[in-house]
Amino acid sequence: MDIVVKGRKTEVSERFRKHVAEKLNLEKIQKLDGKVISLDVEVSKEPNPRQADRCDRVEITLRSRGPVIRAEAAASDAYAALDLAAEKLDAQLRKQHDKRYTRRGARRLSAAEVPDHVPGVATLNGNGRPVPSDESESVPTKRIGSIEVQGDGPLVVREKTHVAAPMTLDQALYEMELVGHDFYLFVDSETKQPSVVYRRHAYDYGVIYLDTDPMVAQAHAPEAGGALGG
Repeated sequence: MDIVVKGRKTEVSERFRKHVAEKLNLEKIQKLDGKVISLDVEVSKEPNPRQADRCDRVEITLRSRGPVIRAEAAASDAYAALDLAAEKLDAQLRKQHDKRYTRRGARRLSAAEVPDHVPGVATLNGNGRPVPSDESESVPTKRIGSIEVQGDGPLVVREKTHVAAPMTLDQALYEMELVGHDFYLFVDSETKQPSVVYRRHAYDYGVIYLDTDPMVAQAHAPEAGGALGG
């Protein structure tokens, strides 16, 4: 397998092609993913002088028998952008490799062991029919987080609270690519707003900013002087 390096609106020097071959170690990549079909590197240049600090962009696309893995980065020169993109690619490859290793190492459960490992699963008799439950007809109600649930669900809610330092949009894009997700929640350091960056088609990204509607906030605000408690 060869690495295909091409430029978009820019020329790619032979020196840079050699650097790509050294940076993207095919032997190391194939150890993490033995089903690699092709590895493409595209270099592009942004002519806007306001973006001089990230005018060079490198996009790495790895195709295999599994999902396509893409990693991209922008910097002041193509070499720095390649280094950043290669780090993202390596992180995604290791993540996929660890997932495959975990799945292979997991032991399959027998039908008799399932009730011991899966809460709420139906118990089967020797004929494969569900065993009637001796539970009463009343359906218990419980609270999961801020939601009231009757019985065992099937609603499953998991709440998480993360402490995050404000970051720029570029940093949020980098973090999203690093973890390999299609979206990333962050606090914008410029607007101070909760925001979500997400992946669109091809190499495009979208950003959603959350803002409070004063009219809605006022409608839901408690009346002044209201008593607390029942």
